[in-house]
Amino acid sequence: MTDETNKRTITAGDLYRFELPADPQISPDGQHVIFTVRRVERETEKKYSNLWVVPVAGGDPRQFTYGDQNDSKPRWSPDGTHIAFLSNRQDEKQPQLYLIPFGGGEARPLTELKGEFGAFRWSPDGSTILFQFRKKDQEALEREEDEQKKKLGVVDRHITRAGFRLDGVGYLPQERWHLWTVDVEGGETTQLTEGEYDEQQPRYAPGGDEILFVSNRSEDPDFHPYEQDIFLIPAAGGQARKLETPVGYKVAPSFSPDGRLIAYVGSEGKGTWWRNNGLWILPVDGSAPARNLTAAHDLDVSNSTLGDVADRPFSAPVWSATGGTIYAQVSRQGNTMVKAITLDGEIVDLVSPTGIISEFSLDRDKQTLAYVWSHFRSPGQVWAYDVESGDTHKLTHFNEAWLDEIDLGEIEEMWFEGPDGNDLHGWILKPPGFDPRRQYPSILEIHGGPWTQYGNLFMHEFYFLAAQDYVVYFSNPRGGQGYGEEHSKAIYHNWGGLDYADIMAWADCVQELPYIDPERMGVTGGSYGGYMTAWIIGHTGRFRAAVGQRVVSNALSFWGSSDVGYLFAEPWADDQPPWENLDIYWRQSPMKFIGNATTPTLIIHSENDLRCNLEQGTQVFLALKELGVDTELVIFPEESHGLSRAGRTDRRIARLNHIRRWFDTYLKG
Repeated sequence: MTDETNKRTITAGDLYRFELPADPQISPDGQHVIFTVRRVERETEKKYSNLWVVPVAGGDPRQFTYGDQNDSKPRWSPDGTHIAFLSNRQDEKQPQLYLIPFGGGEARPLTELKGEFGAFRWSPDGSTILFQFRKKDQEALEREEDEQKKKLGVVDRHITRAGFRLDGVGYLPQERWHLWTVDVEGGETTQLTEGEYDEQQPRYAPGGDEILFVSNRSEDPDFHPYEQDIFLIPAAGGQARKLETPVGYKVAPSFSPDGRLIAYVGSEGKGTWWRNNGLWILPVDGSAPARNLTAAHDLDVSNSTLGDVADRPFSAPVWSATGGTIYAQVSRQGNTMVKAITLDGEIVDLVSPTGIISEFSLDRDKQTLAYVWSHFRSPGQVWAYDVESGDTHKLTHFNEAWLDEIDLGEIEEMWFEGPDGNDLHGWILKPPGFDPRRQYPSILEIHGGPWTQYGNLFMHEFYFLAAQDYVVYFSNPRGGQGYGEEHSKAIYHNWGGLDYADIMAWADCVQELPYIDPERMGVTGGSYGGYMTAWIIGHTGRFRAAVGQRVVSNALSFWGSSDVGYLFAEPWADDQPPWENLDIYWRQSPMKFIGNATTPTLIIHSENDLRCNLEQGTQVFLALKELGVDTELVIFPEESHGLSRAGRTDRRIARLNHIRRWFDTYLKG
C-alpha cells in the first residue's frame, strides 16, 4: 500500500482512466467467466468494449477480443464451445450477432440485419439463437441507399403514438420489437412475430418447444404501461397464448428447470410506482394464480442503487438446479445483494457483501456464481462464489493500481431521526487530509429518481468534490426505494412535502457537526435531485449556493415535454391530466415558489435531454434572471439525460469543473 501522506487526490480527468468490467457470464462447466471491459479513448472521445476471460480457479484475466469496437452481451453456447455476442466491428452504426469459438479462431457474423438488437438466448440444443429485434423503418433504409435523399435528410415525422421518443435514443422508429431466430450453422434468420405491439425478453422453455416473452397488448400501451402480460408461443412461431397474471409491470420471466413454473419480477396494480418489485411465480398450466414470494418481506427485488462510473443493470433471477430456490438481486438500505428465495417465500442471504452486486450468472449445475461487486472504494471487479461452501474470491483487479495512489477521503455512515420520528440513512464523505479542528464548506447531494437509492457505491463526483476540500453528504429521504413501501409511498401526490422535510432534517443534522461551517453550505442534485434543488431555493435561503442539474421545475409543462411526462399523472395527480387538476400539478412545481429564491444558482442541462426537457431548466434560469439572483446556464450539446454517467468524457469533465467553479465562487470566495 502507498503511504497515505504521499497519495494524490482524484481529478476530473481520471474519468479517462477507468476500465470497467461488466456482464460476467460463467461457462456451463463453471470453469471460466467471460465479461466485457469498457474503456475510453481520449483522442477521439469514443468508448469501446472488448471481451475478456478469466479462469474461475484463479489466474490472470486475458483479453479475448481486440479492436476499437463495441463487443457486448457475451453468451455461452449450451455445450460451452462457442460464445455469441453483439459487435459493431464491421459497421460502427450497425451491430450484428457474432459467433466465436472459445478454443480459438475468428469471430464470424451470424446476421446481416438493419435495425436494433435486444436480448438474445441460445436454444437448449445449441442449434438456434432466439433474439429480440426492431427493424429499421423503410424510409430510413431508402435514405441510406439514395445519396440525394441522404443529403436532404428527413422531410417530416408523422407521429401517431404517445410514446414516439425516448431519452438517449431520440425519435423511435415506426417498427416494433419482435422475436426472431437465427440458425447457428447456416445463418438463416426467421421472424416469428409481427404486428403493432412490442415483444420483449424472450426465453426458450427447457425442452426448446416453446418461447415465453413479455408484451403489452392493451388498447393503448403507451398510456397503460402497467398492462404487461406474459405470453407463450411455439418455438417455430404461431398463435400466442396469454398467461393470467395480476395487472402490473413484469420483467425478466424464466422457466423453472422442469418447465412447469415461470418466475418473473414485477409489481401489482395500476400506477403503484411506490410498490416494491416482487419475485412472482405462476404455473404454466394455469392451475393456480400467480404468487408473490417476497410480499411478506417488504423488500425490493431490483438493482436501484445509483452510481456515476459503471452501469447498474438488473440481472434476471436464476433458478437453482432443483427448482426449489430462485436467486435474485435485492436492493436494501444502500446495498444490492443476491438473495436465495424459496418457493415457500423464505429468504436467506446468498451473496450479501456491503456494496452493490450489479450483475450475476450461474453455471449449468448452479454451483458457482460469477458477479460484479462494487463498493465505495471500487468501481467494480469480477468475483466468484461457491454456493455450497460459501467461499468467495476476486478474479480481476482493474483500476486497483492507480486508485491505490489516490486518497479518496473517509466515509462515515449514519442513521438519524427524521422529522416524524422516522429512521433515515445517510453518509458523510470527508475531504482527503481531513482536520477535525477546521470548519469546512459542505455540499449536500440529492439523488435522482426518486425511486432509487444512494448507497455503498463508487461515486466519482463525490470524491472529486471532496478533493476540492468540501465535506460531501448524501442520504435517502422518503420517496426512494430500498427502505420499504411506506418510505417509498410517503411522497405520492405530494412531491416537495415529506421528502423536503427529510432533506432539511439531514442538513440540520450535518450542520451541527463541529467541522461544518453553517455559513458555507451548498446543495446540488440531478433529475429528481434537480427538482429538489429548485424546490429548496424557493423555500429556504440557508444554502449559500446551488447547482440544479437536469431539473424538473414545472409539473404542468413536464407532462407534455418529457418523453414519459404524461405517465407522471399517476405519482403526481392520481392519474388526472393537468387540465383536470391544475392545482395539484402547480402545488408540486418548484416554479410556483421560485419568486422566493435568493440563492445563487447554476443550472446545468443537456440539449437532447428528453426525460427532463431543456425547457425545464431554462424556466428556472430565466426566472432567476428576472429576480436579479446570480445565475448561469450551462447547456451540453448532443447529450441526453444521462450525461453525468454516460456522456462524452470531455463533457463530463467540463460539467464537474463548472460545479466546482460555482461552489468555489460562493462557498470559498
